[in-house]
Amino acid sequence: MSEAIVGTARKNDEKGLAAKRVQVLSLRMVKESLTIFFPNRVIRSPKDAADLFRKFIGDLDREQFCILCLNTKNEPTALHTVSIGTLNASLVHPRETFKLAILANAASIIACHNHPSGQPDPSPEDVELTERLRDSGTLLGIELLDHLVLGDGNFVSMKERGLM
Repeated sequence: MSEAIVGTARKNDEKGLAAKRVQVLSLRMVKESLTIFFPNRVIRSPKDAADLFRKFIGDLDREQFCILCLNTKNEPTALHTVSIGTLNASLVHPRETFKLAILANAASIIACHNHPSGQPDPSPEDVELTERLRDSGTLLGIELLDHLVLGDGNFVSMKERGLM
């Protein structure tokens, strides 16, 4: 490497420009990957959200809890894994869930987790978590639009079931 290139790299790094470039590149990658995985760019129904989540956590052998962060137009801006659990449980706290939503500047979120058993029926713990997330979101001004549970080829929307 030439001394001029090394000198420029050092100056840029000292100014924090290298870190900013990485952040911008990272943001572009997220937007592009969401566009690739979800070309419609607007969540209009629980099925739209379930189809998107299924691409990321549909066939896992352990529970994984994720959130889809949405802007004011219900366009996905980020999809975050909040917790990876065991075969039949995942520890989720509203603090970690909404930390990610706040950092993503989300207007609202849709929560989702999978049931490796293949049965998408929500457990009493799932319903309790949904209530805690709904209440926390109300306090923070970030609406929980739905909580989906994925099973083998199907899903349950807690909102459609009247569980939230």
